[in-house]
Amino acid sequence: VQLQASGGGMVQTGGSLTLSCAASGNIIGIKVMAWHRAAPGKQRELVAVITKDGSTSYTHSVKDRFTISIDNAKNTGILQMDSLKTEDTAVYICMATIYLPNSDYEGYAMDYWGKGTLVTVSS
Repeated sequence: VQLQASGGGMVQTGGSLTLSCAASGNIIGIKVMAWHRAAPGKQRELVAVITKDGSTSYTHSVKDRFTISIDNAKNTGILQMDSLKTEDTAVYICMATIYLPNSDYEGYAMDYWGKGTLVTVSS
């Protein structure tokens, strides 16, 4: 099972970026998708979470600017980032709890982490 993150880059203040995190391998589906970020000199921060039923949660600093979603048909999580600020500059890392085939346990799932993608917001 792999998580492949993409979509990072450089943008000016006020701009937008869309991050994707695609799960691949022998999987059934995504139970939970989350995006964390790590900025220089700061602790890793949980940015946004979405569950398979569509419930979402955001850290206060990105509410009303970021939107997390899941394309279940493609097993891909999306983080739409609008009105970006310089303080959003960080490496963004996706994490997913993924349902796996298991003949003994219905609903068996494990956590996986993708490699980070760098987002740089310049003034």
